Amino acid sequence: KLRPPRRGGAEERQSTLQSPPPCLLSTFLLLTRSLAGRGVPQPSPARLGSPALCSPPSGRWWGWTEVNSLAFATLAMAIGGLGTSLLLMAGIVVAVGLCRRLTRRQLRSHQCLYTFFLEMFSTFQICACTNELCMLGTVDPEPHTALTLTYGFSVLHGLTLTGSTCNPCGALQPMWGGGMSVRMGGLKIAAQFVAAVLARMFMRFIWSLEMTEPHFGALSQGCGNPMQTTEVQAFCIELLFSVVFQLTVLRVESVNPKYRVHLVALLITMLVYAGGNLTGAIFNPALAFSLHPNCFYEKFWSYSLVYWIAPSLGTILVAFIWDEILPRIS
Repeated sequence: KLRPPRRGGAEERQSTLQSPPPCLLSTFLLLTRSLAGRGVPQPSPARLGSPALCSPPSGRWWGWTEVNSLAFATLAMAIGGLGTSLLLMAGIVVAVGLCRRLTRRQLRSHQCLYTFFLEMFSTFQICACTNELCMLGTVDPEPHTALTLTYGFSVLHGLTLTGSTCNPCGALQPMWGGGMSVRMGGLKIAAQFVAAVLARMFMRFIWSLEMTEPHFGALSQGCGNPMQTTEVQAFCIELLFSVVFQLTVLRVESVNPKYRVHLVALLITMLVYAGGNLTGAIFNPALAFSLHPNCFYEKFWSYSLVYWIAPSLGTILVAFIWDEILPRIS
């Protein structure tokens, strides 16, 4: 028998050719926005397959608008989260490098301005990048990601910020030993604290843009309570870490710079691993002020004792041992 022709065959084939592909784009975009933390509710499976989500406008094939949307969504997922933070910190490093080069060209004849701006830009880089790194402290796998980033950016700072101390304790040590005038040391310390404030303000602006998930709600956070122990123990930890760090820096001055930055970065990573969960292992007064301004505002004396006086006292102790005791022993 001859089968009767199907009704509407031409129309059915034409509609099949013009029908949209499976609703991958809508599903992908919804999942992308949900993963980015935009607060998009997860739709039900029936909703994912509904014409309202899957059909393109006017029943046509996907055009350049839809293709571009898919491309941008893919790019957002590729560089989202950790990738966005890394790009941000890389941009900060590049911008600071350009500012330091411009400072060397334009202000070398003005010694005070040259010293101030060079130290300010360098400290800004460390404070801004560390503020962003603190947002990535809970990125899985813990604590491997945080420690790897700590080591990597410590090496990067050591390679790009040569000639700058970026730490009030680093300026205090040569002042105590007579290698730097009080005026120049005070100028560097002032530049470091100015940079700490500017870096915090800049990062708050960046966080307000909510470019990545760790930035969501960052502005509403108060004091993060970095001290997870008693004040006496926190004081001793920061004092000890400052002594170890400053002694190591003095000891490796004669080492080739290519290897010195890795040794210092390895030491910083070890100290962060040992005491990061107790005090944050900062041993840098300017950096501590940039990371925890709300804590200094709420508990000024406690935090100034632990994060300002303890590292400074450790630096003075190292300078006394290095300049007074060791020469007599040797």
